[in-house]
Amino acid sequence: MAIKALVDLVYWRNVKKTAVLFTGLVVGLACLFQLSAVTVASYLCLGIICITFQLRLYYKLLEMLHWNPDGVHPFQSYLDEDKTLTDGQTVKLVEEIVLLIAFAFTELKHLLFISSMVDSIKFAVLLYLLTCVGTQTNGLTLMIIGVISAFSLPILYKKQQVRIRKMVRAAKAFVKAITNMFDSLLSKFKSSSATESESTPVPAIAAAPKQKAKSK
Repeated sequence: MAIKALVDLVYWRNVKKTAVLFTGLVVGLACLFQLSAVTVASYLCLGIICITFQLRLYYKLLEMLHWNPDGVHPFQSYLDEDKTLTDGQTVKLVEEIVLLIAFAFTELKHLLFISSMVDSIKFAVLLYLLTCVGTQTNGLTLMIIGVISAFSLPILYKKQQVRIRKMVRAAKAFVKAITNMFDSLLSKFKSSSATESESTPVPAIAAAPKQKAKSK
């Protein structure tokens, strides 16, 4: 259910909710350039309270004037919405998080301790590119770019699906060619080192000189 709601937000199926969420995320992250995270969160909550309090006071005034005899709460639907997790859902969520962390540590161990040379080289190139990006931008800029990409790339992919698939196939073919080249170089290096070790003659053990008996 949560995944479906997230997909609906990303694909702008409910324009009003997606626009509010997208604007709030971008503005909130942009405010972090000038203010601390605690200050931004406090101002955001204060802004929400200012709006909701006025609406609640308005409905209360209507109730006192008997223009709202049922005493309808303007946010009753949000209050009635149950977001609590059951015991089974909590255990399942914790298990998924633990498995994800364990998988990440295992993959990182294989990459750092050279379980596969090709994968470790790819990881090293990625780390170098990240260092280049880090010298030009900061974390907040990357987060803003990530939010904008998350709300724009799915729509772009949906509209330009054929062209993007062609570009992805071309990129995969290029990566496969580079990988095959590294594999061939690695196999040639291994075969040449094995050939050199086989062709190297084993030095013969020199015979010990016979000791001549001294004549008396």
